[in-house]
Amino acid sequence: MAEAGAKTVQELVQSGGDNNEEVPHKYIWRDAEYGPINLTATLSGEIPVIDLSRLIPSAAAAMDAELNKLQSALMTWGCFQAINHGFENSFLDELRRVSRKFFHLPIIEKQKYVRPVDGIEGYGSDMVLFENQSLDWNDRLYLLLSPKDQQKLEYWPENPDTFRKMLDEYTGSLRQIQELILKAIARSLSLPEKCFLDQFGERPTMYGRFNYYPPCSRPDIVLGLKPHADGTGITILLQDEEVEGLQMLKDDRWYRVPIMPHALLVNVGDQLEIMSNGIIKSPMHRAVTNTVRERNTLAMFFAPDPELEIGPVNELVDGTRPRLYKKVRNYPKTYFQHYQQGKRPIEAVRI
Repeated sequence: MAEAGAKTVQELVQSGGDNNEEVPHKYIWRDAEYGPINLTATLSGEIPVIDLSRLIPSAAAAMDAELNKLQSALMTWGCFQAINHGFENSFLDELRRVSRKFFHLPIIEKQKYVRPVDGIEGYGSDMVLFENQSLDWNDRLYLLLSPKDQQKLEYWPENPDTFRKMLDEYTGSLRQIQELILKAIARSLSLPEKCFLDQFGERPTMYGRFNYYPPCSRPDIVLGLKPHADGTGITILLQDEEVEGLQMLKDDRWYRVPIMPHALLVNVGDQLEIMSNGIIKSPMHRAVTNTVRERNTLAMFFAPDPELEIGPVNELVDGTRPRLYKKVRNYPKTYFQHYQQGKRPIEAVRI
């Protein structure tokens, strides 16, 4: 993320730094490991759809079939579109509107929340950790939401005036959804329903990241978000209601993630892959840019208490399936150093 004084991507575009079909060299994607940004050849992905209302105990008659769908989704894609999650369509539309309004405030207003040089929270663009690092074509507002006593409210916008209230309401409801999903994933693998949830501890972390992707004159060489798998337990994404951009890597091919305007896209993170001993995979994904329209998303990251040690659950380690991952504490510290180098952080904890 860009520290105070650095120019954001939005400012770069507004000042004409993206004209004449040229972009600064530091934004050009140069890593060949995951292939070129071939926008025309990308396939449309049939991302599985899971009805969350069928995963609650009162829906016992429909639960088994939905759990089978969930298991299949996680083993093939590592993600799914969640419907019937309990949010009104109008609430999600308003949440998007509030997010979009923040990024269109005057820069002097947004600078009140700029990320400090020695911190990760606040408003800015890609964090520069290494020389020759390819930067992402996006700006973001990154906030710790839980534990509540660790929130830094000085980075929570007061403009728009409904921002804090809506984010607090959204956060509270997602905590319940997260618990429902983690229990369902365990049941889908015939495990004790709290075996994953217990590893998150009494003080799990939740971060929110509001993402703004401005148009880019060279979407063939610039990425909105570099290829990566999340370092979370699970991630819940509210996509832009109209503009596509997210892509998933499956069987060494990139697939476009279609938009379901009022669904929530849920994907597994590295820490749940570790807990499942590799049975479910944290999917590689990226975000592409386009020349015409901005794109706005909101990602919510759920992870175990970093003070706790996590590892594969005992029931998934036996003579036919040996332990694949070391026990690890504070995985995010390992994650960010490897991620910005374009490496898969989970390889650092593989046995």
